[in-house]
Amino acid sequence: MSFGLVILVAIVIIVIAIISIYNSLVRLRNNRENAFADIDVHLKQRHDLIPQLVECVKGYVKHESETLEAVTKARAGAMTANTVDEKIAAESKLTSALNGLKVSLEAYPDLKANQNFIQLQEEIADIENKLAASRRFFNSATKEYNNQVQTFPANIFASAFGFHKEPMFDVGESRASLEEAPKVQF
Repeated sequence: MSFGLVILVAIVIIVIAIISIYNSLVRLRNNRENAFADIDVHLKQRHDLIPQLVECVKGYVKHESETLEAVTKARAGAMTANTVDEKIAAESKLTSALNGLKVSLEAYPDLKANQNFIQLQEEIADIENKLAASRRFFNSATKEYNNQVQTFPANIFASAFGFHKEPMFDVGESRASLEEAPKVQF
């Protein structure tokens, strides 16, 4: 009878450990999803400001229509992205297009003095700072989740429960320009 009790206790301990691992994976996945929801809010604000910025710039930079079209196209792609992976890729393209717009605008001192443009530029700089902070939090949550999914003994159960390694929010080639806070120039 004592051997049966030992087996029962061992089974109960194993079941509790599996439940604990599963619950930990769920908490970490939900934390990651919550972190991306914060990014989504800032991306929506950014998407709402871009048309205003493009309209403000259009009157000054008539021959820069290629750059403005690239920004508009990248914004449309970012707004139609559905999955986290698609949004990450689309936002990287949008960031690159916005960086191209910033370079083009350096040649227009009248535009840089326009009050509407200055206000929009400040708002976008603020949103970019918030996005950078949200990306850091998201990547931290993703790292914790991936560590749990890939370490023993959770890795044994993770794939069985449908958990897998998730990508970080990598900004790609424009990483160097995003590492520093946006500059608002007047």
